[in-house]
Amino acid sequence: MCQLLGLNCATPTDASFSFTGFCQRGGLTDHHADGWGIAFFEGRGMRLFVDHEGASQSRMAEFLRGYPIKSRNIIAHVRKATVGPVALENAHPFTRELWGRHWVFAHNGDLKDYHPKLHSQFQAVGSTDSERAFCWLMQELAKSHASLPSIHELTLTLQELVPQVRRFGTFNFLLSNGDALWAHCSTHLHYLVRQHPFAQATLMDHDWTVNFADLCVPGDRAAVIVTQPLTRDEQWTAFEPNELKVFVDGLPLA
Repeated sequence: MCQLLGLNCATPTDASFSFTGFCQRGGLTDHHADGWGIAFFEGRGMRLFVDHEGASQSRMAEFLRGYPIKSRNIIAHVRKATVGPVALENAHPFTRELWGRHWVFAHNGDLKDYHPKLHSQFQAVGSTDSERAFCWLMQELAKSHASLPSIHELTLTLQELVPQVRRFGTFNFLLSNGDALWAHCSTHLHYLVRQHPFAQATLMDHDWTVNFADLCVPGDRAAVIVTQPLTRDEQWTAFEPNELKVFVDGLPLA
């Protein structure tokens, strides 16, 4: 299976700490070495980097670990191939445009014999079940709403659509349009919220400790969503099976 990392923040936030620890799982501390990717929003714009190499060895990932990634919404992925060969077009995250906005999606799991009927602009480029699921979600969202709806309305629609995909198998995913970040758990997903008063954190997969009190101001806040906890000295909350959460401004909405 693959692993997921997402950040949803109240202010543009540096993701280097979380991304560095996460990359080690791409072939060094874990076996997810069949590609990786990261997408982060900058206003209405979005930057996407993907590679078919393992994240722990990729020179592009090494560059990004030192690049000042600052964003309010970030999705990253390290891949263990189950459906589709190791190839650039099969590396997550995947992106599509809908209602004049970029959408980003990454999936952890395995959907058995999943071949939905896809129309017009929402066609898969690669050969993964993950990209097919993303295209189907985008297609059905477009059918359900004529223009960009509210975050609440989008969440209600996703709550109706997601069960139609997860009946085919494991469907852990992250989805963002730059305004919010949706996270769905089939099996394993955890989150925490870093906010004032900030404390120290130590990565599990890399020798790096950060005291966020030295780097952040009281208005900063970040929700970190990941398949398995990234740090050993913070309190992570596990999602319930089949739970869908939406995060806005660094907090999960009730």
